[in-house]
Amino acid sequence: MTIGMDKVFGVPERALHLRGERHQLLASNIANADTPNYKARDMDFREAMRQASAPPARPLQVTHANHIQPPSDRLSAEDPKSLYRVPHAASLDGNTVETHVEQAKFAENAVNYQATLEFLGGRIRKLTSAIRGE
Repeated sequence: MTIGMDKVFGVPERALHLRGERHQLLASNIANADTPNYKARDMDFREAMRQASAPPARPLQVTHANHIQPPSDRLSAEDPKSLYRVPHAASLDGNTVETHVEQAKFAENAVNYQATLEFLGGRIRKLTSAIRGE
């Protein structure tokens, strides 16, 4: 009986990757807290996970030479994740970063990232003990 590694690590691996991307977005927001006209960005993690877990879209089949194909960049839109955050209070310089909100989101994401790592570590330990026959 074989077990595919994508079945063992699939969802947590994608979650870890998306948490890392979100961490970069939030860190960028904090770093640009004093940059005029900087727009804070974040991602809808649930939507990003849903799209990452969905089967890949198949390209459209052309049944006639005169059919119009959509632009290829619309078919492979892989960044639905980066969204602009709406601030609670407007800033005079056009910056939408609210440091306290960003720090809270950053800390929450760090905890979720660590939990995902622990989950993956547990799976690896289980596989290791199964291989060793323990």
